[in-house]
Amino acid sequence: MFTKEQVINALKKVIHPEKGKDIVSLGLVSEISSEAGGISLTITPEKSNDPFISSIKSTIVRTLKEALGQNVVITNIDIKPKEIVGKQVEESDDPLRGIRNIIAISSGKGGVGKTTVAVNLAIAMARKNYRVGLLDADVFGPSVPIMLDAEKYRPEVKRVNGTDIIVPLTKHGIKVLSAGFFIDPSEAVVWRGPMASGFLKQLMAQGEWGELDFLLVDLPPGTSDIHLTLVQETAVTGAIIVTTPQEVALADAVKGIAMFRSEKINVPVLGLVENMSWFTPAELPDNKYFIFGKEGGKKLAEKAGVPLLGQIPLIQGICESSDKGEPVALGNSPAGKAFMDLADVVIEKTNLRNKELRPTIKVEINK
Repeated sequence: MFTKEQVINALKKVIHPEKGKDIVSLGLVSEISSEAGGISLTITPEKSNDPFISSIKSTIVRTLKEALGQNVVITNIDIKPKEIVGKQVEESDDPLRGIRNIIAISSGKGGVGKTTVAVNLAIAMARKNYRVGLLDADVFGPSVPIMLDAEKYRPEVKRVNGTDIIVPLTKHGIKVLSAGFFIDPSEAVVWRGPMASGFLKQLMAQGEWGELDFLLVDLPPGTSDIHLTLVQETAVTGAIIVTTPQEVALADAVKGIAMFRSEKINVPVLGLVENMSWFTPAELPDNKYFIFGKEGGKKLAEKAGVPLLGQIPLIQGICESSDKGEPVALGNSPAGKAFMDLADVVIEKTNLRNKELRPTIKVEINK
């Protein structure tokens, strides 16, 4: 009987012919069982039609025998392609019908780092080879362009079958549309609710999103017409609430959870992200200072009965990288890894939600 570590070390020698990396670092090995009867594996390719799977299976068998001995028994190599089960693309009345999962990123109050989480989460998902879009629905305070160094970007508008189609910015592997692409950053946005909602509808319906696995929607703080417009115009898969451990932020986060869980809206809350969980100075990377309180998000998640998806530390590098338009999720720093880990959990919770709950539908709110 071999240890799991021995099996993993052997599998690191199996290289995916197209990607040029080993199947362990690519995340294709999802399960390993090593018992007295032999070794069984589950391989999770990105696509069900990966043409190299057969050769990879043969290479796995050969490599394990070379590393662990010719008498090793491989009882099973199961292939389970990654499947994003979500909205059905045939919903012709849905402006975002080609998108499998729409995730609302929300917060009870401003200043908790909601947009920072949305941008870095989108990039982390894209780094894991998912097709990802980011819709900046914070019409009155769009900051996504700053974080992506795209303040001067102006989307192309093309005419298709008599309709104006807006081409999103593609950067760091994600498709992005923001109100900030259309508004002078030095000017204040003074719109009534219907105007802001109409603009959001336009970005949704006329954006050239194509087919995506995930669309993250960065909502304004609190609860507003924008939130209602989103859930009425499209089927929202789930919501993520961003908060800090501070009591005043937690109190507002409770309202955000309540809104999505209300009988009229009824959008599943995938979980809570606690941002600025602790401060870690660059010169003391092992130290944690809980300047906003300790584990407030964890306690709220337990009380509300929702998962705590992740805890993101307050690190100077996160702020600096956001201001420079170079989100930390692009790199492999501890902060970048925190967002990569968050992406894994969000993907897992989304798949679990789609497996256990009814398919998403648009919300109908009777006035």
